[in-house]
Amino acid sequence: MEQRIGSNSQPLKGEPVTGAGFDPAFIPGLTGPATQGEAEDAEPTAPAADPAEAEGSSAPADAVPEAESEEEPSQEESAEDGPVFEAADRRARIVADRRGVRLGLDAEECEFSWPEIAAVETETARFGKRFTVTVHTPDRRWYPIEIEADSRARFAEWDASMDAVLDAYFESE
Repeated sequence: MEQRIGSNSQPLKGEPVTGAGFDPAFIPGLTGPATQGEAEDAEPTAPAADPAEAEGSSAPADAVPEAESEEEPSQEESAEDGPVFEAADRRARIVADRRGVRLGLDAEECEFSWPEIAAVETETARFGKRFTVTVHTPDRRWYPIEIEADSRARFAEWDASMDAVLDAYFESE
């Protein structure tokens, strides 16, 4: 079965052109859509390096508001409450936890929250040491990634860990 690229219909007059219709390099979940008025060769404007300078306050740059410093540990602790699946090799990385599934290959990354996922499929190679995780979305697209294990014995461990994460967070309808 081949993956459907998109419809052949053209947008109506006055309708904004976004996504792959405007930018052929657009991949949902991996890249953000380009804005219609932005030129490709134009350099993006850099935000103010220091928020204290942007607001015009005289607070030191290394001073962090107390509310921000308290929120960070609570987010980390909440991610550690339930099961977490992590697997990585020299090029690829997969993390599945309370927030969703994150895939990374070299410098490219994409993130799927649990409501954006229709199915998660795991597969082991018959020969070799490759563990494949495929994330399926409701719009019939899929995103596979392969992790090379140090030994075939890791497959059972990774499969059990991924099953625990899916049982805890993934709600099939």
